[in-house]
Amino acid sequence: MSALSSPLANHLLVALPSLLDPHFARSVSLICQHDENGAMGVMVNQPSEYTLGEVLMQMDIVSDDEALCAQPVLSGGPVHTERGFVIHDDARSWDSSLTVAEGLYLTTSRDILEAMARGEGPRHALVTLGCAGWGAGQLEQELAQNSWLTVPADAGLLFDTPMDQRWQLSAARIGVDLFRLAGYSGHA
Repeated sequence: MSALSSPLANHLLVALPSLLDPHFARSVSLICQHDENGAMGVMVNQPSEYTLGEVLMQMDIVSDDEALCAQPVLSGGPVHTERGFVIHDDARSWDSSLTVAEGLYLTTSRDILEAMARGEGPRHALVTLGCAGWGAGQLEQELAQNSWLTVPADAGLLFDTPMDQRWQLSAARIGVDLFRLAGYSGHA
């Protein structure tokens, strides 16, 4: 990562109101990897059309936990929309995991969903379908064009903040009122 002056892994990208791409408008993305080859992340504030129960059922994983099954699955981004990504706080050794930061992990293997279905999963977890990817230099170019704010990731924003408030509250963490930037007012 020496080629980068500011690697963004473990940061949130908060779409500015001027970002009109329908995939990313008003989005908040957790950057999980960032190096000279590009960046990969998952959106953490866009619901998909699925619940976790529906996804588990499609995978032939049984759970009797009604609250778990009712959880919304997020739309993680327009890339690999058929793949599941779990952002969580459990340091156990899952089959396919990436450490995003101390206490924050991204897992793409079935074993974590099976553990969640049994009530033995991470204390906090967000499940997404799909991810977001940027080629070499693409994210840096978008940052230079003022498409995104960067905010240090925070477990409270990811796991405790209601999904529909993550966009505005993420920006507020660094003192930015997105509605003032947009030139209109709205509800937080």
